[in-house]
Amino acid sequence: MPRSSRSTSAKGGQVTLAMVAARAGVSPQTVSNAINSPAMLRPETLERVSRVIEEMGYRPSRAAQTLRTRSSRLIGYGVQPGPASSPVLDRFLHALSQAADEAGYRILLFAAPPGLPSLDGYEELLDQHEVDGFVLSGTEHGDPRQAWLAKRDVPFVGFGRMWSGRQIGDWVDVDGASGTDAAVEHLVSLGHRRIAFLGWERGSSAAGDDRAEGWLRAMRRHGLPTRGRRAQSVNEIDAARTAVRPLLDGGATAVIAASDMLALGCYQTLRERGAAPGRDVAVVGFDDSPTAGLLFPALTSVAQPLEEVGRECVRLLLARIGAPDAAPERLLLEPSLVVRDSAQAVGGGAAGGRSTGAGQVNGGSADGSSAGSGGAGSNAPSDSAAGSGSASSGSASGSAPGSSSADNNSLAHGSSASSSPAGSSAAGSGPAQNSAQGSNSAVGDAPSGSASAESALAE
Repeated sequence: MPRSSRSTSAKGGQVTLAMVAARAGVSPQTVSNAINSPAMLRPETLERVSRVIEEMGYRPSRAAQTLRTRSSRLIGYGVQPGPASSPVLDRFLHALSQAADEAGYRILLFAAPPGLPSLDGYEELLDQHEVDGFVLSGTEHGDPRQAWLAKRDVPFVGFGRMWSGRQIGDWVDVDGASGTDAAVEHLVSLGHRRIAFLGWERGSSAAGDDRAEGWLRAMRRHGLPTRGRRAQSVNEIDAARTAVRPLLDGGATAVIAASDMLALGCYQTLRERGAAPGRDVAVVGFDDSPTAGLLFPALTSVAQPLEEVGRECVRLLLARIGAPDAAPERLLLEPSLVVRDSAQAVGGGAAGGRSTGAGQVNGGSADGSSAGSGGAGSNAPSDSAAGSGSASSGSASGSAPGSSSADNNSLAHGSSASSSPAGSSAAGSGPAQNSAQGSNSAVGDAPSGSASAESALAE
């Protein structure tokens, strides 16, 4: 229920529950029920009391609620250190915090160790703060957290699927395979047939494997060859620069990357060879980080609905707190393909065509222009098919240097937000005050690794 940030009367005094009850013409207990047990009231009574609460700006005492309900109104969320800022994680934390605040909760950040998911911090937080539940992210194969929390009857929701073993608990995830499938569909509509995939190392990230599967599925559906069209790299620009070279040497006219970071490495290798991203080789990223729209040409990328993920995580967690024995709920959300100038037709035509699977968004230029790039492409294959459509796609107004740092968008190796250790105060609503850092989502789950590329080509 919407609430004012102030809780004072017109005369400047503190608004009390009794004052709200008097204005609404109900008992104080009815006001308490409207806040803590709204299902107990008739709809018309709940509406009247809620309206008065909003008009008067009443904010119930959190301490009193805790004593009365034996609930801390805190949701725990562990953040991992990472080498680079992650706007993707920032957006998710903001959405999570905002949704929690609207429900009368706060997000309590605590430090989680780098690497694969572990139980570090969870038991200590439960002992010290009695949090009401947890939101998990960066779920992976063999993740021990879900089973451990379920065994202790601790409510939780995952941003990310259970990737192996028995399905446990509630989760919300983004369909990464659908996103890369849609990218292939779009490129095929532009006449591309030699479409390569630059991903993370097989098995290093469940979400990364999911994105690779979408590319493979779409390629097979169209009867397109995949042999020698897949390379792998750690999620770093320099590693991606090396890993993509065999794909370009093999005649790829388009490259789909598992992250915007890998796509930026592809940009740099193309420029080193005197080729232009978009005109000579189409490039598609994943996560639609803010960097994507600032590059030249602006990067076509798969966008995750992170605000919706945050809202659904809070909704599912609160539903689990209210009904511990209810059947689990699992949501797979659809990403969208944001089309910009880096995905052009074979031969250098303007971006366009259709998209299937994930929704398509036609992205304009940074300055609002819509001039498409022309010129003949140097890598048009002899077996390319005509059939590019036409869409509105603008050119970026400025040029971001190819060597600029991209956002490593992976919650799996999440943020180095100046997060509080177990025992710290809860994070407020709105954007996380501590800058979250990370590597993406369900979260892109980009694996960490050394700067050296591992470009093993796969069939």
